[in-house]
Amino acid sequence: MDSDEELLRRLRAGDEQGFVALVERYNGSMLRLAGAFVPSHAVAEEVVQDTWLAVLRGLTGFEGRSSLRTWMFTILVNRARTTGMREQRSVPVADAGPVVDASRFGPDGAWSVPPEHWIEEAEERVEAGKLTGLLRSAIDGLPARQREVVLLRDVEGMSSAEVCGVLSISEANQRVLLHRGRGKLRQVLESELGFRGSR
Repeated sequence: MDSDEELLRRLRAGDEQGFVALVERYNGSMLRLAGAFVPSHAVAEEVVQDTWLAVLRGLTGFEGRSSLRTWMFTILVNRARTTGMREQRSVPVADAGPVVDASRFGPDGAWSVPPEHWIEEAEERVEAGKLTGLLRSAIDGLPARQREVVLLRDVEGMSSAEVCGVLSISEANQRVLLHRGRGKLRQVLESELGFRGSR
């Protein structure tokens, strides 16, 4: 598999197969992320198509100050945000409520019943397909900004710095959004799959 740098070189040389390889590598990821900003799958597909056109048009101006992936995802996020606003999708600025239910902590602030390591037990408790569906649903239910950060960090494997660059947020904001998003996902898994310790 060619590196992004090699694909960039091939694209700039006019190699169509280089573009095909790039689309195969990132189209699914881009579609998932675009879906976090717009109201439907069809609109997300349009945003991704527009992004690919912008990538092709902008290749000559790409200076390499970020990775090719970060540059493409930044274009995607900008287009998805614009489209999402045009589609009049409201995005809550802040979310209310604690990340973890206060009853899970004792008077000293420590876990009264620590969370179990659910990853090791997940395969024994549910089929992979059921877990995948549950996680997708849980991620879709997160507030928009948390969903964006969780998708980029945990699904797409971007670094913290890349996520901050793509979403134009501070490192501290990214950490808080990731923590809250992961906390909510853990709550869903614990309540749906019974991974909480016995009381």
